[in-house]
Amino acid sequence: MKRRSLLQGATAITAAATLGTPLAALAQQTVTLKFHTFMAPMSAVWLTMHKAWMEKVEKESGGRIKFEAYPAMQLGGQPPQLYDQARDGVVDIVWVLPGWTAGRFPRVEVFELPFMMNNAEATSKAYWEYFQTQCPDEFKETHPIALHVHGPGMFHSASKPIRSVADLRGMKVRGPTRLVTKMLGSVGATPVGMPLPQIPDSLSKGTIDACVIPWEVVPSVKVHELCKHHSEFDNTAGALYTSAFIMTMNKPKYESLAPDLKKVIDANSGAATSAWLGKVQQANDVPGRKAAVDRGNTIYQFTAAQRQEFIKLSSNIDEEWVADMDKRGFKGAQLLSSARALIAKHGKG
Repeated sequence: MKRRSLLQGATAITAAATLGTPLAALAQQTVTLKFHTFMAPMSAVWLTMHKAWMEKVEKESGGRIKFEAYPAMQLGGQPPQLYDQARDGVVDIVWVLPGWTAGRFPRVEVFELPFMMNNAEATSKAYWEYFQTQCPDEFKETHPIALHVHGPGMFHSASKPIRSVADLRGMKVRGPTRLVTKMLGSVGATPVGMPLPQIPDSLSKGTIDACVIPWEVVPSVKVHELCKHHSEFDNTAGALYTSAFIMTMNKPKYESLAPDLKKVIDANSGAATSAWLGKVQQANDVPGRKAAVDRGNTIYQFTAAQRQEFIKLSSNIDEEWVADMDKRGFKGAQLLSSARALIAKHGKG
């Protein structure tokens, strides 16, 4: 009798274990996500932002979310194609500039207007809230994780110093997006639109005379080696420009995650993550600037009067953007007013 009870118990335990195995496996299911972007593997963005974010997600998921990380477009394609790679499921997560596909995501371009921001953390918070309240369908083809901007953009020139608006006349200057190239044209430069990875070759060959980028990305594209002169604005009164970024995920892939893994992604998404990315990126301006100083390059800071001249010449970009939004069926003035109010609101913190 006793032996029979033991056998029955053992049989029950075996059956329970057998039936429970698929459930346990499901509960502990792991997923590997492909993260793809254009940034170089030794860039500050990749090391301090992308890798740090992935490591945090892996840790908080207990190792059940893992990443295959691909910087420098290692999975192929061109940088402007990254958003579509995420949309189409070629990869799972990308980090890219929406502005590289001109006019496709028009409402978030507002943050790239001249002299809109002076603090990347605050403006990134504003960017996320603006997206949530003013254009929640802007990136409807994917699942947005974070939206942010970089620190103040400025001029870097190969041989000729830029110390005034007049110095820009006749200079071929690289700009990252539609609005930034329009701004460059408004202040007298000959704008040349191109993604970041093309800058070193273009400077070396003389295709461009100068470029506008923030300090943090200077070392990763060797601009401090290719450019002898740098011209910046006093950050406290507003940056010449910034660029808007998105980290976004393939929507079906996100929806396929187990509920607890979705929570991990959600906990590393949204306003706080957007603000963190902006803060870290602007903090990297310090070592980026130091690289130029250590090389003995010249750094010029525009005066308050010169700033006003830049603002005056580029003011028409705001008006043109509002008119463009109106033509598209959006309320341009309301969008611009909202973005400015949100930047001011989050800047108070």
